[in-house]
Amino acid sequence: MTRVVIVGGGTAGWLSACLLAAKAGKGASGALSITLIEAPNIPTIGVGEGTWPTMRATLSGIGLDEDDVLASCDAAFKQGSRFDRWVTGDEDDFYYHPFTPPADGDALDLVSAWRELAPGAPFAFAVSSQPAICQARLAPRQRTMPPYAGALNYAYHLDAAKLAARLSRHAVEQLAVTHLRDEVVDVDARADGFIEAVRTRGGERIEGDLFIDCSGHAALLIGKHFGVEWIDRGAILANDRALAAQVPVAEDSPIESQTIGTAHEAGWLWDIGLPTRRGIGCVYSSRFLDDERAHEILRDYVAGAVSEEAAQALNPRALSFPTGHRAEFWRGNCVAIGLSAGFIEPLEASAIVMIELSMNALVDNFPARQETMPIHAARFNELFRTRWDRVVEFLKLHYLLSRRDEPYWRAQRDPETVPPRLADLILLWRDQPPSAYDLPLANEIFPAASYQYVYYGMGGAVPGALPEVGAAMRRQFEQVRQRARGLLTALPPNRALLNAAARAAASPEKAIQG
Repeated sequence: MTRVVIVGGGTAGWLSACLLAAKAGKGASGALSITLIEAPNIPTIGVGEGTWPTMRATLSGIGLDEDDVLASCDAAFKQGSRFDRWVTGDEDDFYYHPFTPPADGDALDLVSAWRELAPGAPFAFAVSSQPAICQARLAPRQRTMPPYAGALNYAYHLDAAKLAARLSRHAVEQLAVTHLRDEVVDVDARADGFIEAVRTRGGERIEGDLFIDCSGHAALLIGKHFGVEWIDRGAILANDRALAAQVPVAEDSPIESQTIGTAHEAGWLWDIGLPTRRGIGCVYSSRFLDDERAHEILRDYVAGAVSEEAAQALNPRALSFPTGHRAEFWRGNCVAIGLSAGFIEPLEASAIVMIELSMNALVDNFPARQETMPIHAARFNELFRTRWDRVVEFLKLHYLLSRRDEPYWRAQRDPETVPPRLADLILLWRDQPPSAYDLPLANEIFPAASYQYVYYGMGGAVPGALPEVGAAMRRQFEQVRQRARGLLTALPPNRALLNAAARAAASPEKAIQG
């Protein structure tokens, strides 16, 4: 088990290559030979611009400098998400899902303290200092802090194409990954079904022990070769279209601290602030909205959020996507990573974090020999079927609690479209708050705190019987308020810190190091 072949580039391919190569010498199998085959004429999707806080450990672990990532990927800090008009559709309808968890303590005690000590405040503002920082468009860290460390938990917004390019350069120049620009056109299989080699249009035959399918929706290995079934989840989550646009911004314009998701009549819009532009897109369901109306919704949003001139200059990219995932993610000696494994709409940045989780599971349990491959595959498939179920459930929660009355939103709340486990949890949460008992995986994608922020942010039912608020919880709530006041004066604006990072990345000292 020493030869790994990755089919496909983009974020999935290059992140997989870097994670494998960075840990190649630590496993029982010793050093790996890693070859990535990237078709030169097939563009990547390239609109996944939001990440999860796990990305900090990922980038640090593969040896990338944070200032360099920020500068080379046109990146900004992401401290969570703000959801506008998802509950009632009114102008003042919004809530936050920050990345910093609530104050410490039992979940029921937390809700009791919120209702007694801050009854007029939204849940997130009462239990976390981060929403106040987000509203002020401040960075989550100071310049003097060590790389990848922050006063608050954070991830990144970034240009996905530039991230793939930076990972590619790092993989080839620093991690000894072999890069082959060619298109895979055929597969040589052994009698037992394992892949022996892939063949390219240029006539190359590349042998391997393990193959990673990062070929996107084409799924050349897991789908086309192995024929692994695609499980459609479109009956639960209706969105299947998107219009993606890049809107330039002024050099001195403020940069938001969170993804902004704004609900519309048949879907939602994303708005992601980067140093040089805003990535703005319209997600919708073709069952309830035609393409022309979606373009009109996007244009109206850009006119209001940016300018009429920017709206007139829009040239969005039209995307259609299947909603679902494979029945298996590891078949034989092939592991599907990224879009070849599955895709659920781009809500809550689940796409890139699933790449990270998949590769971490593979790297930490890398098979030492082919005889154990079926055991690894069975465990991997069981784990990631559960994780895809969790993604579907968490995203469905955002729609299930809405009170909007358009046909699309009524359809999203139809009991027939609700996963049974989520329906049970909604019933349970009338009596007790979302907690770790509802989410028993060792590394949940979305922890109990995320469910609490969404559930109570959207007006979920509070248990009728609440305990008395103790002195310890009162101190916790006072500390949240004090911390918010202190951070508001101590943290710099996003734009100022990103400008400083860009200057540092361009310094002679960094050039020598990198």
